[in-house]
Amino acid sequence: MSEVIRLLTPPATLTPQIQRNYTMLHLLYSTGMRVSELVSIPLAACNLSSCFVRVIGKGNKERLIPFGTPAREIIEQYLKTARPLILKGRRSNALFVSNRGSAMSRLRFWQIIKEAALAAGINKPISPHMLRHSFATHLLTHGADLRSVQLMLGHSDIATTQIYTHIDQDRLKELHKKFHPRG
Repeated sequence: MSEVIRLLTPPATLTPQIQRNYTMLHLLYSTGMRVSELVSIPLAACNLSSCFVRVIGKGNKERLIPFGTPAREIIEQYLKTARPLILKGRRSNALFVSNRGSAMSRLRFWQIIKEAALAAGINKPISPHMLRHSFATHLLTHGADLRSVQLMLGHSDIATTQIYTHIDQDRLKELHKKFHPRG
C-alpha cells in the first residue's frame, strides 16, 4: 500500500503534463480499469457530479465504474488547469490528451507509469496492471464482495476475479497462525 501512495503522490512542481499523468494514475487506481479503457475515455464519459465513469471494455461491453471524491477533485483540477494548457486552444473529445491534442496512447501511458515509479523511488518493474491488481486486492481485503469487484473490473467470469482472493487466504492463514493457540 505504501508503494501505491508513493506512486500517486505527485512532485512539488507540476507541469500540465505531470498533472495529467498523476490524474491518470489516480483514476486508474480508483477504478481498476484496464489501461486501454483509461486512455480511450471520452470527456463526456466521466460524470463528475455522480463520480462514475463509463468505459467500453473487452467485447465492446459498457460498464459504469464508481470513483471517490479524491479522484473527482483531482480530475476537476486537471480539467480546469492542465488540460486546456496541453490542448493550446485545440479541441478534443478525449479526457486525457497528448501534447498533440489526441487521445493518450497505451504505450505512452506505460512510459508514464514507469517514470512515476522511478520518481517515487520504486525500483522494481511496475505496470498499469499492477494498479488494477492493487485496486481489486484492496477492495477485497477491506470487505468488498467478489461479485461487485467482478463487475467493476469487467470480468465476464467470476473465476477470473477469484485470483485476487488468494491474498485474503494468505492473510487468513497468517492471522490464524498468529492468534490461534494451535496455529
